[in-house]
Amino acid sequence: MKLLFPIFIILFSSCVSLIEKTGQVLDGSAFAEKEIARYSTGKKRKAAAYTEVTVIHNKTVEQGIIISLGKFPMMKLRGSAPDKNGNFFLGSLEYLGTSSHGWIEYSMEIIGDGTLFLGNNAILEINNEIEKVQISSGRIKRYDTYISDNNALSDLRNRRERIVSTVAWMSSLEYAPYEQTIYDFEKYWKPLLFPEMVSKKKKPSGWLQEGDQFTRAEDIRWNTGYTERIFPEELRPIRDSGTLLRDWEEALNWIYMEYEWERITDVLSHEMILQKIK
Repeated sequence: MKLLFPIFIILFSSCVSLIEKTGQVLDGSAFAEKEIARYSTGKKRKAAAYTEVTVIHNKTVEQGIIISLGKFPMMKLRGSAPDKNGNFFLGSLEYLGTSSHGWIEYSMEIIGDGTLFLGNNAILEINNEIEKVQISSGRIKRYDTYISDNNALSDLRNRRERIVSTVAWMSSLEYAPYEQTIYDFEKYWKPLLFPEMVSKKKKPSGWLQEGDQFTRAEDIRWNTGYTERIFPEELRPIRDSGTLLRDWEEALNWIYMEYEWERITDVLSHEMILQKIK
């Protein structure tokens, strides 16, 4: 079983890379952007602290940077090129996550700044906590259906509100674990969020009690008694309608990224020395 996670990460990263390249060709960005240089921490690519900085030249901006973390292949941070003092500003977070249902892609406006000194090596540090503002664009593939423009934007913004609320509740629970792999994250949280969807031995203790009522949605009988005991009021209709399950199945990587966001910003807030690899 321990071999599953590395294989999962490799497959996920490969899928993301393929979908990303396809999307770039379709929208023309593959021809508008050129990689000038690339730096990395030199540590194992899937390690928690692995960081990569790519310097790019784009038709819309003279030069910019892309920051990526090995443990979170679903996201990239875009920023301005550093000035003569090394100061730069973050402008957007680009997300691309796959699932058995299709994929989700969006760009979110963010606010943040830091310093980056480039040479044979690079020194990177994000000075302030990164503030996520709003999703500005996106595309969705759900089975054989493609959603874009305002329809995708509305769908993505609504889903983001639900994910943020869900993650805030998850984080508030006693003994909530952090710094997990996405495999362990799913293994830990799925039985608590959806005991109806796991085997009997994985269900949390006391999930079914005398007098519990059930409601059917998405072809699943949801234990509304469990929902009322465990979930805050604002999340109960989301779970009992099956909406939370759809979010989990279609956007697990997004939920994981949101849940680990403080760990992401913590990694970036420490000074890092990166070696030039290209």
